[in-house]
Amino acid sequence: VAVASPRTPSPASPLLITEAPPALDRGGGGIRPRQSGPAVASPSVSVVFPGAVSRESCCRFACELLKHVLHQRHQLPLPYEQLAYFCRRTAQLVFQDGDVIKKPPSVDLAGKRCQQVLMELEGVLHHLEVMFSLTMVPRVLILLGGNVMSPTELYELNLEGICEGSAEESLKTASCVRKLFHSLFVADVFSELKALPVMGTVVMLQGHRDCGVDWFRPKLNYKVPTRGRKLTVNLSCDGDINISASPPQHLTSAWEDYVWFQAPVTLKGFHE
Repeated sequence: VAVASPRTPSPASPLLITEAPPALDRGGGGIRPRQSGPAVASPSVSVVFPGAVSRESCCRFACELLKHVLHQRHQLPLPYEQLAYFCRRTAQLVFQDGDVIKKPPSVDLAGKRCQQVLMELEGVLHHLEVMFSLTMVPRVLILLGGNVMSPTELYELNLEGICEGSAEESLKTASCVRKLFHSLFVADVFSELKALPVMGTVVMLQGHRDCGVDWFRPKLNYKVPTRGRKLTVNLSCDGDINISASPPQHLTSAWEDYVWFQAPVTLKGFHE
């Protein structure tokens, strides 16, 4: 889903929570309040879908948010879809008669960097799809800069309030993605942030400890950082929900069976 970048600040929105109480510690690696010092505002955006949502839609939310954050925080020079198109165009330029155009060294280097970044990102997106096919995923973290214990910025996608349904009884994925990004635009959470230098991005997510995933690495004792800038996107369901749909994930017991997993690659930013 191609989304335009907001260029002018919008009025303050009730979706943007500027004062958040300290979160409680939860099993499987929860958020712990700071032990000292004043509480730091942690903005969040809440989106309520009017019905059940499929597992495939939840995966799409995570993938689209990752691509959006990378562009908005200046780790990709263009939105993902535009960058992929640019790379395809610059991979090999040819005349109509078939003669290959000689590309300037700077263009050739930028094309190679672009292809490398896209290849790594597409790999992460693929493995996210695999993970969501194996287990419910209550939370996803996108960690920019620093390290996984102390990132510069942290973006959390909280899916605990989602009522999961089959594809037939769930809302359409495209309409849910539009609602998610509309809420992000209204909240205007990116427009006034300072540009970031090129840095690494790590993806982490929670899943069942016995889900059988072999690409993501389990981090059994991981605790979500409380330092650094954080934005939480809370998704939940309400309204007409089929009785066969699963209850919200935050009502699911046995949290101790869900652990954090870390992607084994760090996505490198790209400014060209």
